[in-house]
Amino acid sequence: MSTRDLVLSALFAAIIVALGLLPPISLGVIPVPITAQSLGVMMAGVVLGGKRGALAALIVVLLVAIGLPVLSGGRGGLAVFAAPTAGFLIGWIFAALVTGYMSELLVKPEQSSIAQGIGFFIASVAGGVVVLYAFGIAYLALAAHIDLSKAFFGSLAFVPGDVVKAVVAALVGRAVMAGYPLLPQRG
Repeated sequence: MSTRDLVLSALFAAIIVALGLLPPISLGVIPVPITAQSLGVMMAGVVLGGKRGALAALIVVLLVAIGLPVLSGGRGGLAVFAAPTAGFLIGWIFAALVTGYMSELLVKPEQSSIAQGIGFFIASVAGGVVVLYAFGIAYLALAAHIDLSKAFFGSLAFVPGDVVKAVVAALVGRAVMAGYPLLPQRG
């Protein structure tokens, strides 16, 4: 990786951390709060691509592991990895990776603005919702000792908010592609 790649990944790690300053919202259905940080993960994928986006999410996970309070609500440390929400945290890495790679496949500079936005949205939903929920729900069921179906149906309450985040990530990806055409050289 070049210095530019590392700097961009660190920048998006900082964006993910900054989005953690917004307080978490708990629905009370399951012990997983709504946070804005998953939006940062989706944005890292659509703007930086698979490798750099995953690196940005990995940096945040490592910051959590060494004890820095970078998660929403000021949480951090190894205890976070024992909580029922740890699957979502680990899933950030893979969500950014899939979102980024799908963006690379679906979005090309020669496409229309609408086609690019739709491509970014599909990539954000696939990585930032489907992949993230696969990790999060599986670990939630395991850690909370509940049925997979109960964890799945309890998590459905979060899908509308995450779809809105995917729309925002798609708009950001499109804006970056239009305003900074050299930045998203993701391949």
